[in-house]
Formats: sequence, C-alpha cells, structure tokens
Amino acid sequence: MNAVDRYIQRLRFKQAGRHIGDGVRVLDVGTSDGALFEWLGPRVTRGVGVDPKPVGPGKGSNYVVLERSLPGLELDESFDVVTILAVIEHIPRNDQKALAEECAGVLVPGGRLIVTTPAPAADRVLDVLRAVHLIHGMELDEHYGFDPREVPALFEAAGLKLVHRSSFELGLNHLFVFEKRGPTESES
Repeated sequence: MNAVDRYIQRLRFKQAGRHIGDGVRVLDVGTSDGALFEWLGPRVTRGVGVDPKPVGPGKGSNYVVLERSLPGLELDESFDVVTILAVIEHIPRNDQKALAEECAGVLVPGGRLIVTTPAPAADRVLDVLRAVHLIHGMELDEHYGFDPREVPALFEAAGLKLVHRSSFELGLNHLFVFEKRGPTESES
C-alpha cells in the first residue's frame, strides 16, 4: 500500500469508526495488516483480524491477525462489532451468504456489523488512479461489479437489522450498519 491507498483506507476507517464505541471486542474481516486496530487504538479491548492473505506483523498490543478463508472464520468467541470494510465486493457471490451468516453468528445480541463497499463506478476511478501509479490498487482484479444495493438483503437474511445507511467519497463508497437483534426482540 502506498500513501494514497492508506489515505483512502483511513476514510473508510473514519466512516466505520463513528459507529464503534469504546471498550469493544472487534472482528475485522479482510483485515490485511490489522491497520484498523492500530487506528482504533485503546477503543478496542480485543481485536481479531482475519484475512486469507494477511500482510504484516500479525499481532499488536490489543489484537491478533489470523489467516482464514472467507467464509471460514472458525472462531470460538463473540464480538461487539464486526467490520467488513471494502471486502464484500471481493467475495464470490456463492460465498457471500455463508460469510454473512458467520458474521451474524459471532456477534453478541445488540452487536453491530459495519460494511463498506464501493459503487461500481469507483472501479473506473480506481483503474485510472492505478494506471497513473497513484494507488497500488490491491486486488482490484477481484472486483466484479458488486452492487451495493445487494448489501441490505444479504445481511438481513442472516438475521441482522439495518440501522444506518449512507454514502461517502462523493457517492463512490457506501456504508451500512446493522445490529443483531436480542433474544427477546421480534423481527419487524
């Protein structure tokens, strides 16, 4: 990642961070190098990052990065927050339902799932930025035109409730925040 890649990454972190409290346990799906945990700092009491191809040290003072396929989390713990930042568009369609169910399964009641995904138009912008060597463009070849409008149904089918939806970066990225219903809450 270069400086522009990191800047774009931090913009996602800022959007997601508005929905992450203090003293939380966070699972970051598609973490790469655990940069989200470094950015969140002491707000996270325990962080677990999972990635099929992790980069970097794999461990910090309050987090660990594990090599895991997506789906295929295989975690025996629960989290207050699960983040999927600029990752769902890399997951093959036939694996998305299983990943959504795994993420919902590790959330505590009342926990939040935070998803960001680019609009299809962002790929054209990123292709230009990569062509002129302003960004590294990690795994852009894995994008397949995922439509952000698919996100609510995908995660609602896993039992989560959409509580916030917005766009950022001039509409080129989308933010979705879901909550897991408690055991006594009915679906509405």
